[in-house]
Amino acid sequence: MTTQSPKQARPAVPSTTPATWLGVMGGGQLGRMFAHAAQSMGFKVAVLEADADCPAGQVADRLLAAPYDDARALAELGSLCAAVTTEFENVSAHSLAALAGQTFVAPAASGVSIAQDRTAEKAFFTECGSRSGVLPAPHRVIASEADIAAIGEDLLPGILKTARMGYDGKGQARVRTLDEVRAAFADMKGVTCVLEKMLPLAYEVSVLVARGDDGQAVVYPIAENVHRDGILFTTTVPGPNIGQDAAARAQQAALQIIEGMHYVGVLCIEFFVLQDGSLVVNEMAPRPHNSGHYTIDACVTSQFEQQARAMARLPLGDTRQHSPAVMLNILGDVWYDGENVREPAWEQVLALPGAHLHLYGKAEARRGRKMGHVTFTGATIEEAQKQLAAACAILGIAP
Repeated sequence: MTTQSPKQARPAVPSTTPATWLGVMGGGQLGRMFAHAAQSMGFKVAVLEADADCPAGQVADRLLAAPYDDARALAELGSLCAAVTTEFENVSAHSLAALAGQTFVAPAASGVSIAQDRTAEKAFFTECGSRSGVLPAPHRVIASEADIAAIGEDLLPGILKTARMGYDGKGQARVRTLDEVRAAFADMKGVTCVLEKMLPLAYEVSVLVARGDDGQAVVYPIAENVHRDGILFTTTVPGPNIGQDAAARAQQAALQIIEGMHYVGVLCIEFFVLQDGSLVVNEMAPRPHNSGHYTIDACVTSQFEQQARAMARLPLGDTRQHSPAVMLNILGDVWYDGENVREPAWEQVLALPGAHLHLYGKAEARRGRKMGHVTFTGATIEEAQKQLAAACAILGIAP
């Protein structure tokens, strides 16, 4: 359960003299966008990240260039900041726990540790599903050859996923037979994995939910996601396929999950909608999420402002969506014309009605690397989708 920190038992109201600081563990694009939002509210932002030229460090008021487990840097971050958050779920839960001895940490190490381990995550989802009726896919923990031998035919075909450190399609393999499970398990160096049964998926949605230290919780509209090669391609809100009943069940399940964790901050939970209309909870990210980027341009309160509000113990913001939106992930591939590297035609993209460009400040464009995103807003979702198609044509992306 969340407890009051020794340093900050009251809201962290922005102040100039002395400055009110918020801290973030991790220097990626999520930290960068968090810094923009927190600074616009009047906070100063400190970032802890080993890479001195990281996207978040470029805009932070202070960069502590050190590893996430550096005791001296953690002590400096904790003494400086009224509250600290993380933009990366693989930050050590031990580091978050150490910070909690000095300042308020949101989300707490207990919540982050669940999301870091698929075995713990599946067990927690199963427990919550006993109340909400929304369960994870049938699955089994695979930690040894004996576990593979005990797999029932009803779990195949499936997807074998490493229990830890997997994201954007990494650490995963589709398997159809026990021999393929054995081969994939060996390729993953025998680390603990989870085998999930493949289900007849219709589409995927995500629910962005936030909770304050006072127990207040808010939920954003349902986002419908399309992935390519395990990486998010587009997010459309409102989701064009999901019905009101399934949307309400997903939102209610998300609220039960965040309450069950006593979580403080923004949490993203991904769900599968199956071909028969049933709902399956897939995974969660204890932070703002790629599929929530549309909130910057299409909602009253962005997910990043919401994170700042929650960690500072300020009232949560209005989640109302004021414009239909489609978000396009921009990968490093669009910089390549064959083997030649050139800047994409951003002036043509920005000429499209409702286009909002967000680049992350990464110096090197690499294939498959997230470099930015474009959100298209419009009076209707069809209008936003029309501009998305035009942008894909400009950037050479298959629609």
